[in-house]
Amino acid sequence: MSEVDAADRYVIGVDFGTLSGRALVVRVRDGAELGTAVHEYRRGVIETALPDGGPPLPPDWALQDPDDYRDVLREAVPAALAAAGVDPARVIGIGTDFTACTVLPTLADGTPLCEVPELRHRPHAWVKLWKHHAAQPQADRINALAHERGEPWIGRYGGKISAEWQFAKGLQILAEDPEVYRRADRFIEAADWIVWELCGAETRNACTAGYKGIRQDGQYPSQDYLAALDPDFTDFVTKLDGPLLPLGDRAGTLSARAAAWTGLPEGIAVAVGNVDAHVTSASAQALHPGRLVAIMGTSTCHVLNGTHPAEVPGMCGVVDGGISPGAWGYEAGQSGVGDIFGWFVRHAAPAGLDSHERLTELAAAQPVGVHGLVALDWWNGNRSLLVNHDLSGLVVGLTLATRPADVYRALLEATAYGTRMIIEAFAEAGVPVDDLVVAGGLTSNRLLMQIYADVTNRPLGIIGSAQGPALGSAIHAAVAAGAYPTVHEASAAMGRVDEGVYRPIPDNVRAYDALYAEYRALHDHFGRGGNDVMLRLRAIRNAAVDAAAAPHDSTLEVVG
Repeated sequence: MSEVDAADRYVIGVDFGTLSGRALVVRVRDGAELGTAVHEYRRGVIETALPDGGPPLPPDWALQDPDDYRDVLREAVPAALAAAGVDPARVIGIGTDFTACTVLPTLADGTPLCEVPELRHRPHAWVKLWKHHAAQPQADRINALAHERGEPWIGRYGGKISAEWQFAKGLQILAEDPEVYRRADRFIEAADWIVWELCGAETRNACTAGYKGIRQDGQYPSQDYLAALDPDFTDFVTKLDGPLLPLGDRAGTLSARAAAWTGLPEGIAVAVGNVDAHVTSASAQALHPGRLVAIMGTSTCHVLNGTHPAEVPGMCGVVDGGISPGAWGYEAGQSGVGDIFGWFVRHAAPAGLDSHERLTELAAAQPVGVHGLVALDWWNGNRSLLVNHDLSGLVVGLTLATRPADVYRALLEATAYGTRMIIEAFAEAGVPVDDLVVAGGLTSNRLLMQIYADVTNRPLGIIGSAQGPALGSAIHAAVAAGAYPTVHEASAAMGRVDEGVYRPIPDNVRAYDALYAEYRALHDHFGRGGNDVMLRLRAIRNAAVDAAAAPHDSTLEVVG
């Protein structure tokens, strides 16, 4: 930690993740990180049943409790200030980032519907986390109708809207619980809701509105299109629409209530909300075109700026100002990365080998290709380029000689192949990717980082902060507070990156080219209609789960 100077000014960045929230105290003049604290969500991810004896949840659901987010403000922010030894009076702003698309229905005053007593046991009243994938049928309908009608915005999203995004999740609520849909005056990203909690003013940020809310060229999909989806869906845009602000702007000032929660001065600047991946570009000094940032954790989000709009098949979107003002921001992603490695360690590795450290040590000793395996990294579906969350994982080449470290390395490599697919799609569409900067918790795995450099045949830089999203939020807070005129200037002063830490090894590059060709053949066969066995298996599984959960009459039927 750097020394605290009583004359300096400071900002707070708060990163709301999948399982916890982190607060970071940052010095404005140079981005020095003075103190941090983490608060684990009490409810975590709600996947099997609602809390307090609530009903069970169907497959592919993932919910959260919004009060867990308030607890981060109540617990982590004061703890970070105490750890930093910073006088709260020297703090001039606070910025936040969130997982996305994480959305919730609220009343007109921002009260979450799950906190309305009579709706607390209704699953659709709760926060839908980014990895809630139960809206795939609605996403399929949205996409089919958009192509049928020739909607101009569908190309800006690579031809497919994801089941993770606002319209699919909203349409699922309407289809499965019309009363909750009707009671929802607002349908809002958690990124914007937490800002509403901080400053008492509702705003919408340009990032989530563009990437997750299908807002392009100043407008959302038309009422005619919404009516064709469902006549009762025509008011959905009115639930989404709100004061739209660019990234780095001031959303408002800290309210007395939020000041009491956080221990910060009332009236300091509150930055416009942002997404964890996109905000990291600022902390990685990666706002110039051609530099792709891969934020690698439970999943991976890939973001980069470009000079012009292009339609990239399977991307998550291109948005004017979606990463930083003045550039076209591109996003793609993989729905499972660290989650896949974690699954193997917890559920497939035998005792004695059930740790990332031991498996990595054994895998690192192997020459490229010696395990004879290729895997498809779809344990949590495919976000890019196929945009289908009903797809599932695959390992090809297993024999009686296969050992746990072989499979583990194949899974590491599979995620790198998925990233290469994304990079090649950008390049083929005229959006160059010159180099990569990696952020997130997986940067500590040196084997994984070298695999990515070799598979993509590009140098890898590593972000110079272990708290990339929180630092990025702090950078935006500094701009919102007026300490810097632009995000670019704040990024140059407060961000940091270690350039070219990993470089491609030519022999490995050649070996991986051959393996990647096999990955790509499997990817297209199982993901693009060659064999839809994964979709059929998912349908069989869901039907079996539903049948097992359904009440049944145990009375013996007598036929006479």
